[in-house]
Amino acid sequence: MAAYSVPATGDPGLQPERTALAWSRTALALAVNALLALRAGLIAGEPLLIAVGVVLFGTAGAAIVVASVRRRQLSGDVLTITPPPGALTGVTAATLLACVAGIVSVTATVGGGE
Repeated sequence: MAAYSVPATGDPGLQPERTALAWSRTALALAVNALLALRAGLIAGEPLLIAVGVVLFGTAGAAIVVASVRRRQLSGDVLTITPPPGALTGVTAATLLACVAGIVSVTATVGGGE
């Protein structure tokens, strides 16, 4: 997908700022999920959850990089509308991984307590 850019108007409104903040919130949510997965993995003794937590920390770092790139793209003289290649696919994959980690952590802690 080629980047689609438009000239920045005098007052683009708050939409570019909200878009950049959304990427930052996504990174924060991934980091929190990583901490929860690591905690559940350490408590339940599940190496798979620990690995998922580490991977989620990596994706949180990648989301922080994308957030800073998007902030730069949306604050210049030319607004780059299209996010970096693969960013949306990566965030989707990380979100699915976080969901799987949550399900596995619940079943591991419930199953480990019996």
